Amino acid sequence: MSVSPTQRVLDPDQVRRYLTASLGPGAEVAACGPLTGGGFAAVWWVRLTDGREVVLKVGPPPHVPLLRYERDMIGAEAHYLRLVADRAPGVPTPALLHHGADPGLGDWLLMARLPGRTLWDLTQAGADVGPLRAEFGRALAALHTVTGERYGYDGDRASGATWRGAYTAMVDDMLADAADWSVPLPVPASRIRELVARHAAVLDAVRRPALLHFDGWAGNVLAVDGPDGTPRLTGLVDGERYLWGDPLMDLVSPLLFRRAEDEPDDPLVRAYRAAAPFPLDAGARRRLGLYRLYLYLLMTVEMPSRNITADNDPGRVALLAELLDAELADLAG
Repeated sequence: MSVSPTQRVLDPDQVRRYLTASLGPGAEVAACGPLTGGGFAAVWWVRLTDGREVVLKVGPPPHVPLLRYERDMIGAEAHYLRLVADRAPGVPTPALLHHGADPGLGDWLLMARLPGRTLWDLTQAGADVGPLRAEFGRALAALHTVTGERYGYDGDRASGATWRGAYTAMVDDMLADAADWSVPLPVPASRIRELVARHAAVLDAVRRPALLHFDGWAGNVLAVDGPDGTPRLTGLVDGERYLWGDPLMDLVSPLLFRRAEDEPDDPLVRAYRAAAPFPLDAGARRRLGLYRLYLYLLMTVEMPSRNITADNDPGRVALLAELLDAELADLAG
């Protein structure tokens, strides 16, 4: 797959410029290299001559068009990291060392590098990840104790005084992005709005804007082997897509392409419900369906901006079309 246009192309000399701008001229780079797995920002690991290991994350060039919710995502992640460190310190996240903005360098973050392999890699290697997924579920429950002042995204992005209003605004923005980028959808945008409006009343059950990570797929969960060889959680990274809303929305990405309501015995779901009980009733199931709809819509609409096409990634395109169509069919039924 081609490199996303949103990702700056960096080299070691440029990385040194960011490190100097962040930590001063005394910060010397011993080694560095790109990290893979994300599609929005350019991310490099850096080892300094004093032994510290850090992560540099650089936002898109200013001329690159973005989706509406992606405005100031680097600044959003800086705010998220400060929020978690201050109000949910038990949730393992990278320490923010510097948030910079410069006309030539753009926006960037410098963070401490957390140890570990991703939950994705551990799962692919056949490791016993049940206890790790349970730890992740408890970490999400802790994150969700942080309450915001409004629903939706921060800044000038989609938000609302109620969760129903914020969710509807988020879907409207995503459909507007789909129109801007000429993204084909399974049904007309008007039909999606109609289906959302038909079921939106279930969102009124949400009375508190909880802090949501909303990108907790297995590639954003880090772990190291504990004394007994069982992977233990060391970090939940990439918080730039955070928003405020229904905690149930954060059960969608960790069970990507699955349905949390159909897997109550999944270690993550079981541990989360033990820490923050909720009923898996008809209303919760409908809300989870709406949240999957939004995630699959987002993943579909972002494809042109990431240079993802049916030619270079046919499997992803076909899978998302199938999943989005299934969620729409459920809402229609």
